[in-house]
Amino acid sequence: MTTAPGTLVLAGTPIGDITDAPPRLAQELAGADVVAAEDTRRLRRLTQALGVQPAGRVVSYFEGNEAARTPELVEALLDGSRVLLVTDAGMPSVSDPGYRLVAAAVAKDIRVTAVPGPSAVLTALALSGLPVDRFCFEGFLPRKAGERLSRLKEVAEERRTLVYFEAPHRLDDTLAAMAEVFGEDRRAAVCRELTKTYEEIKRGPLEELAAWAAEGVRGEITVVVEGAPVRGADELDADELVRRVQVREEAGERRKEAIAAVAAEAGIPKRDVFDAVVAAKNAARTGA
Repeated sequence: MTTAPGTLVLAGTPIGDITDAPPRLAQELAGADVVAAEDTRRLRRLTQALGVQPAGRVVSYFEGNEAARTPELVEALLDGSRVLLVTDAGMPSVSDPGYRLVAAAVAKDIRVTAVPGPSAVLTALALSGLPVDRFCFEGFLPRKAGERLSRLKEVAEERRTLVYFEAPHRLDDTLAAMAEVFGEDRRAAVCRELTKTYEEIKRGPLEELAAWAAEGVRGEITVVVEGAPVRGADELDADELVRRVQVREEAGERRKEAIAAVAAEAGIPKRDVFDAVVAAKNAARTGA
């Protein structure tokens, strides 16, 4: 006889206010065979606040041990266990541990389900005052300045609203880099301490927000940035066409591909973009 595979449950946890915890979270915590937590100390505080005691085994599952612990949890699932995965705040696998375990479970045809819960991404997006019909989540930017600029340049012409996580001590540098790449007037919102006592939503152009953040900001930060404006071909001068090509080249595209992509975005012949790039190159060579 073989044991039917168990179930992997991804459970969202409060991002601030503990009363935002869904009722099912307490039920799953009490009934799971194994509870895998990003931080077992935080899990203890959460269970105490919810008035529940996990009956199953509690193990840690964080960035430093997820590669080694994933096979162990998959074995438990194959043996028929119900494994509950929780992270410190929000939904597992969204800039938190979880993806590796989900992928491994799916590969073994193990059922994966979720207890929906609070999300800093969606909460910040809804409160930002920026378009929400189309958006993309970019997670954390690289810590090094050069790598951060390169990553931002990759999405400089992205028309969807952008959502980022950022550490408070890097916020001013990040906003300044965004102003440099996206433009000082691009609208954004800095969402701080969402659902907590000192929740704050600061909205404005990137240049203004960067100056504000330079004075020092604390707490958990989510940044929402307006997508690139849609501009007609008549609004794009030669310098702007060249800039767009350069952005794509710096992001790793070959010049031919970059020129074709910019031409398609602007709705103009590739020859027009090519001529603008050649003219700019000749001007730079002669110092004109």
